[in-house]
Amino acid sequence: MNHVSDMAKVTNAGGGRKLRAAVIGAGMAGILSAIRLRERGIDVAMFEKGDRVGGTWRENTYPGLACDVAAHWYTYSFARNPEWDNLMAPGPKIREYFESVARDRGVLPCIRFNEEVVRIEYEGGPWHLTTATGHEERFDLVIVATGVLHHPNIPHFEGIERFRGAVFHSARWDHSIVLDGKRIGVVGTGSTAAQLVTALVPRASHFALFQRTPQWVMHRPNPAYTEEEKAAFRADPATLDRLVQDLRTRTVEGYATAVIDYDSPQLAAIEQLCRENLEKVRDPELRARLTPDYRAACKRLVMSDGFYEAIQQPNAELVTAPIDHIQPEGVRTADGVLHDLDVLVLSTGFQVDRFVRPTKVIGRGGVDLDDVWAEGPEAYISVSVPDFPNLFLVNGPGSPFGNFSAIETSEFQANYVMQLIDGIARGDYREISASHAALRRFEAERQEAGRKTVWVTGCDSWYLDKKGVPTSWTFSYGRFVEEMAQPNLQDFETR
Repeated sequence: MNHVSDMAKVTNAGGGRKLRAAVIGAGMAGILSAIRLRERGIDVAMFEKGDRVGGTWRENTYPGLACDVAAHWYTYSFARNPEWDNLMAPGPKIREYFESVARDRGVLPCIRFNEEVVRIEYEGGPWHLTTATGHEERFDLVIVATGVLHHPNIPHFEGIERFRGAVFHSARWDHSIVLDGKRIGVVGTGSTAAQLVTALVPRASHFALFQRTPQWVMHRPNPAYTEEEKAAFRADPATLDRLVQDLRTRTVEGYATAVIDYDSPQLAAIEQLCRENLEKVRDPELRARLTPDYRAACKRLVMSDGFYEAIQQPNAELVTAPIDHIQPEGVRTADGVLHDLDVLVLSTGFQVDRFVRPTKVIGRGGVDLDDVWAEGPEAYISVSVPDFPNLFLVNGPGSPFGNFSAIETSEFQANYVMQLIDGIARGDYREISASHAALRRFEAERQEAGRKTVWVTGCDSWYLDKKGVPTSWTFSYGRFVEEMAQPNLQDFETR
């Protein structure tokens, strides 16, 4: 839904004064939010802690980085890209895509780079925003578009500070370090680690993967698009739209349906494909150590076209003994073995419950978001928190992380938010936020639906909060589209 046609009547509402909006984060969701706000003639200032746009695709630059969602579906609906080379795109190409959209849509002049927002406080009307540089400004509304994959989860291993080689998190890649011919260790077995294994085994003299928990890996080929196909996409956007629809349908009817129903035939089919892929591991002992004891997709399903092939190479080693400590020479595991290394990469994921935090957020009446979220982050329909009026989240708590295309879900959420903002701009109300009753009802239903998801079938993953409750969208794709179509204002408090 696009409300460009409403621009004329919302631009100068509220006594002739333009609304002013702050957008926190210049990644995928932030760029989208700024575009939608500017279409309405709303003054926009974006605050980005980094030095350029791209979000997770700016912060992650490790070898082998790629998206496991089909590239043509992982684009804005209003900015399709006929030039993707393969079914899945590499990270640098995705970052370039976001940079081009931000440039072409006039977003770049709105962005204040290297300005980390440290505090926003609601002052009975405007939001008072403060950055780490001391900059202060007031805004009528704030959109939080900070995402979830940007605060690295860095475990502490005894002695790591004494390691003589290079050590860093995968999202803080040190490109000054020479990798070719080196002894490389990677801690972790998620999607990033699988990509690192595939990319680095051919370059390392010796490669050690330190595995705490094995992962299910689904084979995902990455075929190239021909020049004839690209030409057809350029010449006829409808051809490209049909491809996007096909990619969407296959994912929604397959993976997205599987994860919300652990008894579904779709999940059974995924598990069969994963077991067949695991049979590529020829050595029975290695295959056994790579076999999970939980259901496929309970953790984020790893998609790869080369992980099992790489881990079986003569210079590759799977280490399943727990890490005891780090020595200057390398990693000492609990079985007493010293693994000599030159480079140690911590592919240990992110703190996915941070969202806007560590930014201090103070709502109506001095309510502190840290206190509200003490037991875990919650938001009504993922976009609004009671007592925080005119503060909206895109990709907030409970969003479909990993279920669908993050760009498509962000567009639905952004359009939902814009409808709430249109009401402010028209003067229907001065402030709006979800009611406590609506949040409680929604969360109760979401958590109840979570009991049927694959995420609760016996594994520990970032899809679960500290109470073991799924943090993601637990309903169907159709329910998400329906909920995002139009706000139910009865679920909101307005003033």
